[in-house]
Amino acid sequence: MMIRIEGVLDEEGVRRIREIIDAGPWVDGNETSGHQSRLAKRNEQLKQNCEEGAQAGRLVLDALGRTPEFIAAALPLKVFPPLFNRYQGGEEFGAHVDNSIRTLAGTEFRIRSDLSCTLFLEPPEAYEGGELVVEDLFGEHRVKLAAGDMVLYPASSVHRVTPVTRGARTACFFWLQSMVRSHEEREQLLRLDRSIRTLSAERGATDPVVIELTNLYHNLMRRWADA
Repeated sequence: MMIRIEGVLDEEGVRRIREIIDAGPWVDGNETSGHQSRLAKRNEQLKQNCEEGAQAGRLVLDALGRTPEFIAAALPLKVFPPLFNRYQGGEEFGAHVDNSIRTLAGTEFRIRSDLSCTLFLEPPEAYEGGELVVEDLFGEHRVKLAAGDMVLYPASSVHRVTPVTRGARTACFFWLQSMVRSHEEREQLLRLDRSIRTLSAERGATDPVVIELTNLYHNLMRRWADA
């Protein structure tokens, strides 16, 4: 399941983050690559553990915490500290799959990567190419979103970024471990959460149907969640 989440960052939020990261140290994107990814990856990445990356990452996490659709869709248990990348001059990332376990160098932090997340930080009209292409049994899904919007997709998916032939594509990316491991169960919970929010807005939170659906939601969470 791929999920688009609009408006994680507003225009000012994008501007603040870009101001921070554009002034930071950029290095070869293979700094954090696994063996397979290293063979397919050509891009730049904000140096991991630099102050600019940490500061911008905190702004991203704060924004995610204010985005109910992200919380409902991801049900995050642990989030890998956000990273930032840039593609330009024909750079691309060939077909690959993300590592199942992500570790943070020099620490004991470790997550199972259930979801991959890309938050776009460049207007789509500012560059050509740079589409995120995610494969599943229905074929290829091409994603190129407005600055401030993000996409969540299963980290188990084969995916790639097409060559950027004009301008530069800048984005934030990270992985997370969800409280609910199963993609199918997370989808059902998201659908139920959306229905509850819609009915609550129409009928009020004390409506008996809203209360019954809320009870069902939390009992399913108790059955399926790891936390």
